[in-house]
Amino acid sequence: MKYYLLHFGVFLFALSNAQAQGTFTGVITDSANVPLTDVNIYIHQLKRGAATDKFGRFKIQNVPPGQYDISISFIGYISSSKTIEIKEEEVTAIKEALSPGGLLLSDVVITDQIDRDVNTIAQIDIKLRPINTSQDILRMVPGLFIAQHAGGGKAEQIFLRGFDIDHGTDINLEVDGLPVNMVSHAHGQGYSDLHFLIPEIVEHVDFNKGPYYADKGNFTTAGYASFITKDVLDQNLAKIEGGKFGTLRNVNAINLLKDTKEERKSSLYIASEFFRTDGYLDNNQHFNRLNLMSRYSTRINDNEMLTIGLSTFTSSWDASGQIPERAVESGEITRFGSIDPTEGGETSRTNAWVKYINTQTDGGIFENQLYYTKYDFNLISNFTFFLNDPVNGDQITQRESRNIYGYHGSYSRESQLGNKSLQSKIGIGFRYDDVNDIHLYHTRSRKQFLNDVSRGDIDETNLFAYINEKLYLTPRLSLNAAMRLDHFTFNYADALTPDYKRQSISKSILTPKFNVSYTVTQNINLFVKSGIGFHSNDTRVVAVQSGEEILSKAYGIDIGGTFKIGNHILVNTALWRLDLDQEFVYVGDEGIVEPSGKTSRQGIDLSVRYQIVPWLYLDTDVNLTDPKAEDSPEGQDYIPLAPTFTSIGGLTFRMKNGLNGSLRYRYQGDRAANEDNTVVAKGYFLADAVLKYTRPRFELSLTTENIFNVAWKEAQFDTESRLYTETNPVSEINFTPGTPFFFKAGVSFFF
Repeated sequence: MKYYLLHFGVFLFALSNAQAQGTFTGVITDSANVPLTDVNIYIHQLKRGAATDKFGRFKIQNVPPGQYDISISFIGYISSSKTIEIKEEEVTAIKEALSPGGLLLSDVVITDQIDRDVNTIAQIDIKLRPINTSQDILRMVPGLFIAQHAGGGKAEQIFLRGFDIDHGTDINLEVDGLPVNMVSHAHGQGYSDLHFLIPEIVEHVDFNKGPYYADKGNFTTAGYASFITKDVLDQNLAKIEGGKFGTLRNVNAINLLKDTKEERKSSLYIASEFFRTDGYLDNNQHFNRLNLMSRYSTRINDNEMLTIGLSTFTSSWDASGQIPERAVESGEITRFGSIDPTEGGETSRTNAWVKYINTQTDGGIFENQLYYTKYDFNLISNFTFFLNDPVNGDQITQRESRNIYGYHGSYSRESQLGNKSLQSKIGIGFRYDDVNDIHLYHTRSRKQFLNDVSRGDIDETNLFAYINEKLYLTPRLSLNAAMRLDHFTFNYADALTPDYKRQSISKSILTPKFNVSYTVTQNINLFVKSGIGFHSNDTRVVAVQSGEEILSKAYGIDIGGTFKIGNHILVNTALWRLDLDQEFVYVGDEGIVEPSGKTSRQGIDLSVRYQIVPWLYLDTDVNLTDPKAEDSPEGQDYIPLAPTFTSIGGLTFRMKNGLNGSLRYRYQGDRAANEDNTVVAKGYFLADAVLKYTRPRFELSLTTENIFNVAWKEAQFDTESRLYTETNPVSEINFTPGTPFFFKAGVSFFF
């Protein structure tokens, strides 16, 4: 049954001649005078709240004169309470410094979640279970599953809200404002490699699901995740870890500049990560990765902030690739064996960016960011073995080199519309991808060139602008309406045609959003979110289709709420639906265009955070989804590999004597691997554990994965393939084996 998107409408309200009112404002910092973002400020008598911005500032307007009890709380800090007096047509200002404290869910105040810089669940999770691996970074998003199927150096395959997102087609990923998704990538549209991010340097993880956010553009259909690194290091870090399969990891983070004055205004640090492993497969993985990064931040004055970031990353590996079930069952190879052991790859990425934030005297905030990325990629794969070439095999190499240039800026301001509060934000920007020699070719034994499949140069430009308006009809009821305009220009020069020919196509898309939020009490917030998002298609698809189906729209709606039950339980839940006009993608593995028609997905998300006792926490995320291919007959309308039931959760403890740790699980149910569900990708249940002993100057850690040593299949595909000894091809599950029991131990020094 079809549904219609909530219309982008006109705000209607009555202006009233209320008595003169006052304004409550202030600045919240930590004990070192560093501004804190998203601190909760709550006026109990009025049941109204606000959150601080990037400068630690807040403003609550239209407050009737009188005395009020307020509370100031932030996860991981000691709460503060005080009484203030508001006078007619006057501004009451405070400045408060919060001291670090324990993680208490009683400190959580439920306010309007739509316009927060970091959502409440993300704040709790990053404090509760710090991320220690590149895989943990993505797993911070509730309901998100990942699978690795090419030796650890390739970007993870992502699953979220009934999507097999491949490597990023339907989720928008960012790091410090830099786009992670690669448009028109050699391996596939939206390819997102997060391995250039050092986990220990992450300060915030912001995420939301659905296409409801005007500042998030391409690939924001299932949702987005934004990772922000630390402005300043609390202390220097030196960490060394070692474990099974020849695993070694070293992380260092050193302050180079730290103000000794009472007010800390500037910071400069460098960080590095080196990782290597032989891997658990029969063939040595020879995997290594090196990350280097530096970040400089300074508050020029109380109204200006400047941040500069530099990072570089390189990685290389050998891979065993996917293997067919029949080869394992016959004993030809073990489940950790390989059909083509010459797979592997190399990749690198260098980033440079500068961000400037300026606050005006009227409260308006300008944000401007310029960035540049240099990226190289080379991947060798073999998915079908000897299906197409029974002599040399079907190995392919995908290669590209690109430069990305970008800018995004915004201006936001709070004003009055009659006696109503209006928050406005406008933004503009561009992204230009210059992709050189994007190449797919047939190879043998990794080094021998056989023939070209496709080759060319791509120029892709995305210009965008958006406007976002949020009106508080009452202190608790807000309406949010937004509109985003994206304009794309696709250029492709095919190097395999006899004559040079550049194909150029342009297309624009408007994507409206309309959201409603109602804060019932400081413990309940209800919302309805609706909007249109999109994902672009690969430039080579656009060229083949002569401009048809360039920008596929996604229509979404969420109805749900955030609830605080007592002082110890936090619940977030939503019923949702998402329809796509077309899942139409370029299959980089074969150099072909593969349409899959209209699709619909609907489901329910549930996240629970429970502080059982002051030192013991429970968290769980449960996600149920019903994915369907709309243009297919019943019984043949399954979407291959789309997840239908997933759950992630665990127990975390933090003792005062320094002992802390967690026991966590991951569950993914069985999934259809083809359109009629006659081939099934088997689900799995895994358990991991972490134990740490933390003191002011050092930390000892022991990490175990797959503690029950489950024989599970990580990445799974219904693939037609042929082995060298076979006459006819066979279609069945091809898979990469999941990690067996693994442990590593580590020691960290703080100074």
